[in-house]
Amino acid sequence: MALPEPTPEARAHSNRVAEHIRGEIAASGGWISFARYMELALYAPGLGYYSAGARKLGKAGDFVTAPEISPLYGLTLARQVKQALEAGFEDVLEVGAGSGALAATLLEELERAGNVPRNYLILELSADLRERSRDTLAATVPHLLERVAWLNRLPPVFSGVVLGNEVLDAMPAHVVRVQGEKLEEGGVGVRNDRLGWSWRLASGGPLAAARTLKLPEGYRTEIQLAAQGFIRSLSGVLEKGVAFFVDYGFPQKEYYHPQRKDGTLMCHYRHHAHADPFFLPGLQDITSHVDFSAIAGAAHEGGLEVAGYASQAQFLVNCGITEVMSRTPAEDGAKFLPLANQADRLMSPAEMGELFKVIAFARGFSRPLLGFGEGDRRSAL
Repeated sequence: MALPEPTPEARAHSNRVAEHIRGEIAASGGWISFARYMELALYAPGLGYYSAGARKLGKAGDFVTAPEISPLYGLTLARQVKQALEAGFEDVLEVGAGSGALAATLLEELERAGNVPRNYLILELSADLRERSRDTLAATVPHLLERVAWLNRLPPVFSGVVLGNEVLDAMPAHVVRVQGEKLEEGGVGVRNDRLGWSWRLASGGPLAAARTLKLPEGYRTEIQLAAQGFIRSLSGVLEKGVAFFVDYGFPQKEYYHPQRKDGTLMCHYRHHAHADPFFLPGLQDITSHVDFSAIAGAAHEGGLEVAGYASQAQFLVNCGITEVMSRTPAEDGAKFLPLANQADRLMSPAEMGELFKVIAFARGFSRPLLGFGEGDRRSAL
């Protein structure tokens, strides 16, 4: 598949990113783990994909997330957030707010419903995305901007509602494979001045995690230790409340199915999906699907209860997306037909409806959650 050519300026930036990574590989004895490579390519200060200024989200970027596809997503999610806030909470913490589209829709809708949060905290490591989300909120809900604060780390304690939309998939993942009945870890080395795969015997956390999976010969997959660590950290912070994470992935039995013997690593560049993580480092997103069983296990270790797990389509139906759509008269085709098309993208099994899942964790929150009233798949975890 031919991928679009970058501008000379973008290519020069990618060359700087690659040179930075080559320097770290040299300083590390000629090899770094793929997780470290992914961290540098995405998050190296001033260089990485999420740290530099290239547009990432929306039609002009590399991929589109649910909040950019349609305001229906945020309007419907607001109904679940409202239910959680009504249990006596006042604050919302969004992890990785991206363009700010979801935060803007949520704040606008929660204000309309009389449940605007006291504080809307945004944990965002990218200075570029902080500015973009600030601009979005200033343009959409300027009168609520004083309630919003940006963080660069989890707060020491938090009570309330936590949200994370397509956050876990972009956290650095280790790559392992079974080769000659030995567990190897995929890393990155330099050959002829080019970055590429370099394999060595697995050790430490990746080895311990891979051993529990009992992978067959020739199988290659990802181990998301960083995402699991983040959930454990959140568990230590969340005194009381409920957390929702939306992402693409599977429970363990499906994740390590024979049909995924080459793993789930995926890259996104100018709305093209491909599998080469060394293509133009710094200019493309690199992700892996989420092992929701491992994420649930990390939450359980941290003392959180798994309060729900469902497909995105089922979650949105449970939260009342049809009622949200009914605000627009079906007779008004110019307005209703685009909404119907957007709802199809969010809920169709051929689009986001089945691949994307919603998982919820809770502490000190006992009432059934609106989004999991039907079709809860916790037993599959």
